[in-house]
Amino acid sequence: MSALNIPRIYLAGFDVFRADAVEHGAYLKALCQAQGLEGRYPFDNQVTAGLPPQQTAALICNANIGMIRDCDAVLANLNDFRGTEPDSGTAFEVGMAVALGKPVWAYFQARGSLREQIEHDAEGFDGQGFQVEDFQLPRNLMLACTWAGSSETAEVGIQALARLLSAQP
Repeated sequence: MSALNIPRIYLAGFDVFRADAVEHGAYLKALCQAQGLEGRYPFDNQVTAGLPPQQTAALICNANIGMIRDCDAVLANLNDFRGTEPDSGTAFEVGMAVALGKPVWAYFQARGSLREQIEHDAEGFDGQGFQVEDFQLPRNLMLACTWAGSSETAEVGIQALARLLSAQP
């Protein structure tokens, strides 16, 4: 935790692509503050303007990785993004946090298990011929088996993370 023992929460998700991304980040950070947490949003990082796109991308990636390393936990928006799966960047951030031993709280609109969400044939194969896993989980097992918990909203997730972190020694 930080020097003042205020847990830092990395706010992961495709929210950075919203038209109101900065305002939404401020909203999430205010929710964290109300729970005695310090929210860290990817747009908190400073990125030099006017650099080539690949260099800008590398700076953003490294800054976000540094922010995850500095945080005590991650709140991850795992709602569907551009299809039926969570954002791949957010999935990376969740995996990194889990690898670093940091608790992750996921939030997304629950719609049942993957088998209930994804069309499949009688043998369980989707329209592209891939097996749809049947573990009665709402997300891929690598996400669902590693998060500390999940909820349908960020608001509930932030409250749950505050309780979880206050219970840790």
